[in-house]
Amino acid sequence: MLSLLPQRRQEEQRRKRSQHQELLLVESLGKHPLQNRYGGAWLQAAPPSVMLGLQWCPAWLTRSPHVHSLPRWALWFFKNDKSKMWQENLRLITKFSTVEDFWALYSHIQPASKLSSGCDYSLFKDSIEPMWEDSQNKCGGRWLITLAKQQRHTELDRFWLETLMCLIGEMFDDYSDEVCGAVINIRAKGDKIAIWTREAENREGVIHIGRVYKEHLGLSQKVAIGYQAHADTATKSSSLTKTKFVV
Repeated sequence: MLSLLPQRRQEEQRRKRSQHQELLLVESLGKHPLQNRYGGAWLQAAPPSVMLGLQWCPAWLTRSPHVHSLPRWALWFFKNDKSKMWQENLRLITKFSTVEDFWALYSHIQPASKLSSGCDYSLFKDSIEPMWEDSQNKCGGRWLITLAKQQRHTELDRFWLETLMCLIGEMFDDYSDEVCGAVINIRAKGDKIAIWTREAENREGVIHIGRVYKEHLGLSQKVAIGYQAHADTATKSSSLTKTKFVV
């Protein structure tokens, strides 16, 4: 009987720590930037491994009694098979229109950091294909984030998730309609993430989107990100493409 006392004390201490952690998490929900016009839906529906970057969370926080509707989005996958035409390498994975379906999809696909070199994920509004030639893209451009090779295992997945949140959560206020989608490119020389907008000449909207995007990524004021028009990118290599705006 005496031998069980230390074990019981340890269990009681673990239980108290767990209760304290739950209280801290509940307090943090109201302050977290993922709460937007959809209220706590993002946090309630998020899987434990994603929620606030933690490895645990109370089960009741991952369940939501309601379905939270979204505009319809489509996730695409590109794998660079040089024996095929470019468009043949681009595949539609699925479409979703609720917060819950987004988290279910995000939890079951391979993280971007685990993709092979030459692969892309693209998330675009339904009816817009992730290519310059699409009528809703051809006059637009992209805010481009270029990462060093060593950032693939430290920052890439977080940046990509924040990018998805900015799109789906309509974080760009009155200019959210200007956003077409986002692309992540996995490359041996360095990975890239970009938000595509529909009108490169809409200076006010493009600059606002860039500033909000930079803020949500948590980038320092000293770090500059650039915007490139698709018309310029299509005729030159990315390293030579003129930067139209910088924030």
